[in-house]
Amino acid sequence: MHREDLVDLNAFLAVAEERSFTRAAAKLGTSQSALSHTIRRLEARIGLRLLTRTTRSVSPTQAGERLLATLRPAWDSIAGELDSLGELRATPAGTIRITASAHAADTVLWPALTRLLAAYPEIRVELSVDSGFTDIVAERFDAGVRLGEAVAKDMVAVRIGPDLRMAAVASPGYFRDHPVPRTPQDLAQHNCINLRLRTLGGLYAWELEKAGREIRVRVDGQFTCNSITTIVRAAEAGLGIGFVMADQVQAQLADGRLVQVLEDWCPPFPGYHLYYPSRRQPSAAFAVLVEALRHRG
Repeated sequence: MHREDLVDLNAFLAVAEERSFTRAAAKLGTSQSALSHTIRRLEARIGLRLLTRTTRSVSPTQAGERLLATLRPAWDSIAGELDSLGELRATPAGTIRITASAHAADTVLWPALTRLLAAYPEIRVELSVDSGFTDIVAERFDAGVRLGEAVAKDMVAVRIGPDLRMAAVASPGYFRDHPVPRTPQDLAQHNCINLRLRTLGGLYAWELEKAGREIRVRVDGQFTCNSITTIVRAAEAGLGIGFVMADQVQAQLADGRLVQVLEDWCPPFPGYHLYYPSRRQPSAAFAVLVEALRHRG
């Protein structure tokens, strides 16, 4: 394979993944006209059209999809091997991309990252805060953070946080006007604050458990939103019962702004785990990150 072939294949990979000549050109640091010429040269050499172009979009043809499926793992393997060569350096270096929810970022990632980045100035971390279930392979993240029970079986998972638990909470004022719920079924008589899931768009069903019995409760109420912070504020304002992570309302429970109910239906569950593809070749920088995050409690 000639050097020109590698350049052309890299150009095709960028356009096929970005689905745009404009974005791909910006990514590669070249002009759109030069990139178009490169793709036409590759198609002429192969004798097949690889991309379908319209005025609004670019998408791979059947041949392009086949080439893309072959190139992506090969390119990732080469990139991983280049990263692993960094282990020969005296100082770990490189960029690590991570996706995590806001709660995970605030409670487990941020404390460790502040220490890590101060100790290793040649390591760069790009953190994407997103509550959705991101496909880290497709989106080209090095790792993601999820609750232990949500990590796919084909991923390597490293525990990075303690057990967590949920808390059903409302203001003292709310309970002056409403009876305290004793069972999950009692929630049907209450104004509950719903969480709209960002990824799927549906409403979160409250997950409760007692003595090995697990139930999911669909609650109803006047107020729904997709922000945990706002749900806590709504509960404090007396709008109803909210269902959030217990550590998110620790201060409010301590000073009496909120009251917890159904505590016996909210047992601990496995906390956050860092996960990454089992085929990934860890670089020295990534290994340092894993050790910095590893939970030792």
